[in-house]
Amino acid sequence: MIQEYLTQEFWNNSVQDYLFALGFILIGIGIVKLFKRSMLQRIKKLTEKTDTNLDDYLFEIVERFVLPAIYLSIFFWGIQTLRLSNMLATSVSVAHKVVLTYYSIKVVANLLAMVLRSYVRKQENGEEKVKQIGGIILLVNILIWALGILFLFDNMGYDVTAIITGLGIGGIAVALAAQNILGDLFNYFVIFFDRPIEIGDFVVVDDKNGIVERIGIKTTRIKTLSGEELVVANSDLTSSRIHNYKKMQRRRILFSVGVTYETSSDTLKTIPGMLREIVEHQSPVTFDRAHFKAFGDSSLDFEVVYFIEVADYNTYMDIQQQINFEIFDRFTAAGISIAFPTRTLYLRNETDQHLQVAQVDAQK
Repeated sequence: MIQEYLTQEFWNNSVQDYLFALGFILIGIGIVKLFKRSMLQRIKKLTEKTDTNLDDYLFEIVERFVLPAIYLSIFFWGIQTLRLSNMLATSVSVAHKVVLTYYSIKVVANLLAMVLRSYVRKQENGEEKVKQIGGIILLVNILIWALGILFLFDNMGYDVTAIITGLGIGGIAVALAAQNILGDLFNYFVIFFDRPIEIGDFVVVDDKNGIVERIGIKTTRIKTLSGEELVVANSDLTSSRIHNYKKMQRRRILFSVGVTYETSSDTLKTIPGMLREIVEHQSPVTFDRAHFKAFGDSSLDFEVVYFIEVADYNTYMDIQQQINFEIFDRFTAAGISIAFPTRTLYLRNETDQHLQVAQVDAQK
């Protein structure tokens, strides 16, 4: 009875053939699962003890893409042990190729992204640069998918040469129609590799300033001090004069202070030394010079130059504020008056002069 049941045929295959295909699939999946539990789990425990994340990422790629591809391949191989019609056999073969191509592309794309992130992370300010490689990864993925699809078409018997020729002609037309977009794309690579700016930098572009939040394939987003988002095309950005204050190692400060013309000569000669003492009292500051610079319209002007050894703007303002406080206190204690814009008006009484001239003439 069992032998008779096993020899019964359904759709050109006996029950025994179906059982053999099912057994092939189950045994194959079981072997893979056994390998996963025994070998891959041991490998995973070893990767958890290492300091690098590369091996963890490789293990994740194997679990997410390689193992599913193997499971599906076992399923397709099991089906192919059966006697199938030409159309069904072709459909199964094409489906298998599509699945393998999809997972192969995902494995290659993720491996290249991992290598690129690892390379960028080792550079100076690598963690910040990793945030701006999204555009490059997108372009790499497009290229990998295009090559993978061409490879799939080639395996399916299509004329890939004709497809490539058509894409080449179409690419020229697209390039001519999208010159500005391609210009921004190339300038994205300029920004990425030449690194005039990076995410987190405080920049001044023409009359706009703010913090770089995102560097995209076509545009760069800057968060201005007033709160709005400034969107700048990459071509405009690379052609502008950019002041990048994050690259500043020290800040040079120049300021002036004026005293009144009533200040005595001896007191004037003591002011440069007084200003030097005030500046050198601050930290972290390097004094440069203090001089009696010029005779102003309503003041005697002194110019002071010093360097702050940090680039932080708030630190600069705190130090300059303290210097201003001490200048005011020292000048007040020394009786020195800080000048402010003044005008002296001289009035001439023409009537009195004419009377005096007439009296002189009468006496003559």
